[in-house]
Amino acid sequence: MLEALTTSTAIVALAEIGDKTQLLAVILATRFRKPWPVIGGILFATLANHFLAALVGSTAASFLDGTAFRYAVAAGFIVMGLWTLVPDKLDDDEAPKPSRFGPFLTTLVAFFIVEMGDKTQVATIALGARFHDALAVTAGTTLGMMLANVPAVFLGHELIKRVPLNVVRMLAALLFVAIGAWLLAQTAGLL
Repeated sequence: MLEALTTSTAIVALAEIGDKTQLLAVILATRFRKPWPVIGGILFATLANHFLAALVGSTAASFLDGTAFRYAVAAGFIVMGLWTLVPDKLDDDEAPKPSRFGPFLTTLVAFFIVEMGDKTQVATIALGARFHDALAVTAGTTLGMMLANVPAVFLGHELIKRVPLNVVRMLAALLFVAIGAWLLAQTAGLL
């Protein structure tokens, strides 16, 4: 359980830096100027989204447990590593529109929707499949999201300007690829 928690936290915290959901956090924080409701919306949206993703991954792994599936999970981590190298930007149609629902509900809905099909959601599915523990993976990925997004809410554009995103992307990509290579070697019986 500890390995699932720590691995999930590290992967998502690194992968989230510069991700479109982090950009969304900055936009929402500057728009509403109420950090705690924005943070609450991020937390609850992430818990819901990532629990469903981890559950899909762990359920699929329990039904499909076999050599081919383990190779597919390993390949998925490697693909995620390569995908992490591609910088994200928030498209105009994904930016939050003016809302009468306030910062918490706006953030909750926007984050949940923008996270669908995002790198961190796909990574959560793969982590759920790898560790077969939806709760530990959800806790880890949510902690990783919060570690990356809470500073973005409070420090906004200043943080993003000062963090070398290319270095962070490279570290996240290396972590994904290393896990994928380790899973490949383990599945092949080399470890």
